[in-house]
Amino acid sequence: MKLTRDQRIALHNLADKEAGQSVGWINISDAQTLTDLGLARRNRGGWEITLEGAALIENQARPAETGSLVPFLRPIGV
Repeated sequence: MKLTRDQRIALHNLADKEAGQSVGWINISDAQTLTDLGLARRNRGGWEITLEGAALIENQARPAETGSLVPFLRPIGV
């Protein structure tokens, strides 16, 4: 299966999210494509990786990110 660099970044971010790590914004277009491929799904809590998606990236290196993701920021004093 051939994914674009941005789709691979989104898939790795979904895996990180599943593991309880903080992740930046996930591009909706990339997430929808991953869903169409059965690698992600959408629920009330947002996007999540599927078992198929996790299996696909299990042995793949994480693609280099180029600042295309915006990290979540915590308000001052929280």
